[in-house]
Amino acid sequence: MTDHRMRCGWCTGDALYVAYHDQEWGVPITETQSLFKLLTLEGMQAGLSWLTILRKRAAMEEAFYDFNIDKLAASGERDVVGWLDNPGIIRHRGKLQAMIHNARLTLEADDFVERIWQFRPTQAKTYASLREVPAFTDESMALSNALKKVGFKFVGPTICYAFMQSAGLVNDHIEDCWRFAPCDSLQAQLD
Repeated sequence: MTDHRMRCGWCTGDALYVAYHDQEWGVPITETQSLFKLLTLEGMQAGLSWLTILRKRAAMEEAFYDFNIDKLAASGERDVVGWLDNPGIIRHRGKLQAMIHNARLTLEADDFVERIWQFRPTQAKTYASLREVPAFTDESMALSNALKKVGFKFVGPTICYAFMQSAGLVNDHIEDCWRFAPCDSLQAQLD
């Protein structure tokens, strides 16, 4: 049986992409561990496709203790060297070091969820096509600046906007996408 539901055009052509789009993208995340994991994955994406991240996600979850903040914060150069030998993950020294550094900063922040969610736009925007969706916004620039100010790395405005989209701070499913209304309802529950 063929699924004829309308989806955002970026996820077509790969079952892994479709599953991510249909089950995860745009669903509001309000828990520290999950937000940290997603922010880390978005940072890992820099210069790569999201499909690459999805294909390597299970291996990264295994290698990085399921992105356990405490365990990553306790990691060091020996761990980085070991990870660099793992072909199943994103092997970029700077990104790996940033993950450890960001885990330590996340532990220090007793208000990590609030620190992130304060940048949720007050006015929701809707888009009729992918061409209308921006690469970054004023809110993602503000989030990026706030995170950089306390020392986070790999958190530029474009990374932060992709994070905001995936973590459900914004609902950027196009209006005709079958996931637009469910994600809109989930966001409304937060108000």
